[in-house]
Amino acid sequence: MIEQCSKQRQFTGWHMMAVMVLFFGTIISVNFVMAWNASRSWSGLVVENTYIASQQFNGKVAETRAFKASGITGRLTAGPGAIRYIVTRNGEPAKQIDRVVAVFKRPVEEHEDLRIELDRQGEGAFLAAEKLKSGQWIADVTAMAGEAVVYRQAIRFIAPGEGK
Repeated sequence: MIEQCSKQRQFTGWHMMAVMVLFFGTIISVNFVMAWNASRSWSGLVVENTYIASQQFNGKVAETRAFKASGITGRLTAGPGAIRYIVTRNGEPAKQIDRVVAVFKRPVEEHEDLRIELDRQGEGAFLAAEKLKSGQWIADVTAMAGEAVVYRQAIRFIAPGEGK
């Protein structure tokens, strides 16, 4: 008869402790990494005070309806090295607008936001020699005559990348 030389291994308390440490250590490590990444990325904050934003909502809707009824429209073009904004009223260049300010924001991040005042190139035509990084942007554009806001528009667009 052949003798068995190998000793049968037993599952001891030390083995159970190692399994538990590995299991919970993995969960805690993953949670730590996720929490660290979440704290270093976008806060998710859209407005500073939701109550005040809710109180301003009806006024913003009325303002948007008034802009639409005025016949003014704007068209934004972000090309390589230049941002153009054309403002028309009933198909003709909007003559009364002398200033356009645009705030460009990334939909998720805040660190790339920028505010640009576009230079007037003619009646209803405005230009800024700025280059936006490729990807999605939201532009809040305000057209003004003196200090009065004549038109306001929010535009979501994709800026082209290099070589496009």
